[in-house]
Amino acid sequence: MAEMRVVRSLDTASGTARTLGSRQLAGQITALTGSHPGYRALAQGVRALLLDGRIPLHTRLPAERELATALEVSRATITAAYDLLREGGYALSRRGAGTWTGLPEGAAPASVARYQAPDGVIDLAMAAPAAPAELAAAFELAGPELACHATTNGYHPLGLPQLRAAVAERYTRRGLPTLPEQILITTGAQSAVSLVVNLLGRPGDRAVVESPSYPNALDAVRHAGLRITPVPVTEDGWDIDLLECTLRQTAPRLAYLIPDFQNPTGALMSTEQRTRLLRAARATGTWLLIDETMAEMSLEGPPPAPFVSLAHAGEAEQIVTVGSLSKTHWGGLRIGWVRAGSRLVNELAALRIHVDLAPSLVDQVLAKTLLPGMDDVLRTRLPLLRERRDALADSLSRHLPEWRWGTPVGGLSLWVDLGRPIAGALAQAALAHGVNLQPGSRFAADAGTHEHRLRLPFVHEPERTEEAVRRLAATLDAGLPAVTGGQNRPHWVA
Repeated sequence: MAEMRVVRSLDTASGTARTLGSRQLAGQITALTGSHPGYRALAQGVRALLLDGRIPLHTRLPAERELATALEVSRATITAAYDLLREGGYALSRRGAGTWTGLPEGAAPASVARYQAPDGVIDLAMAAPAAPAELAAAFELAGPELACHATTNGYHPLGLPQLRAAVAERYTRRGLPTLPEQILITTGAQSAVSLVVNLLGRPGDRAVVESPSYPNALDAVRHAGLRITPVPVTEDGWDIDLLECTLRQTAPRLAYLIPDFQNPTGALMSTEQRTRLLRAARATGTWLLIDETMAEMSLEGPPPAPFVSLAHAGEAEQIVTVGSLSKTHWGGLRIGWVRAGSRLVNELAALRIHVDLAPSLVDQVLAKTLLPGMDDVLRTRLPLLRERRDALADSLSRHLPEWRWGTPVGGLSLWVDLGRPIAGALAQAALAHGVNLQPGSRFAADAGTHEHRLRLPFVHEPERTEEAVRRLAATLDAGLPAVTGGQNRPHWVA
């Protein structure tokens, strides 16, 4: 059957073919446009899927006759739609090779540089809450212990033994028996991700990532020279069939995934999906790098069990988990960790010595003091974040009713659909109105996609959130200028 034929895509970095079922593509277009779309609606549907990262760049679109059959429209409709896509720069054609997805000229990866919002600017680029009240008490309790450590050299390449034991105990309490020897303390989760990627990957290796995803982790994968293969994630979650298919076809060296309240979409991977992912990764020999930084930020019900707790014998050997205290406690407490086999932990510690001899002992002692009371911190923090999530949604509904979003059951932000690809222009203009934003494209695995999206954190007090949304509405009312160099403005995202 024509609609069952596969559509091959060319990864320009490697020449490796990826495939996309034409029936699946037709289903996605129909979901956006309705049945039997006209050519303009069809072109808009393809553009929307491309900008949302659901169709990868450089993907060959179905032959006109094939897509016409799948959508039950005339071939002339498909021809006209492809013409519109080519005119807009969203498709390229090559004689004998078909029509391929693309982006208009000028789209480029966002630059990476540090950026601090100036005074008076409401920072919506940082999905990180302020420190809990317990931090002050932790300073007092940590003082005498720090004095004891002052007589030592202060270096612990694997991490302070007491903190490694405390992190291991936290995993055990969450349902995953863990020994201190399986824990490496790092300078935040970002350091953990970078270490793992650089140890396990080599330039040219294939890495599967979600799109959208955490920008700094995507940067770490790129900087290690790995070739990225993106899989889409929406508010509804993962297409597990597509994820399994991607693993089978590309046999990647590793896959970086955020299954718990995914950053930025807030999606939560189901137990069935996790189980299928474990089986697929085992079959392809793929290392799973699981980011659990958001895992305990559940706003509705109990948090999920650690991902690796579902693994059968043999499956856990190629799973590495990273976490931190940045979201549960405070970003200024630069403490993260890796949970893996003890041999891999020692290899990671040997690698980190080249760039980072050891994490701060002061931060580690504070973290050791805070961890036993983590449940108390979350018991206070999570209801507060739930109220702030609802306050942000209420402000958006009143001031920007044309925007759309799903209500996440965890995490720290809304993944907002602006309805049109204006995120870069809005971020550029909003700064002059006192709001710092990052466009959705900053979270994209493919440059230029998700330009119709914003990640809006709900970490501020409701009054400050209300003022930020008012300023965004005023920015839109004033009109958006053409983006000139907006993709090159400095970015600092947490």
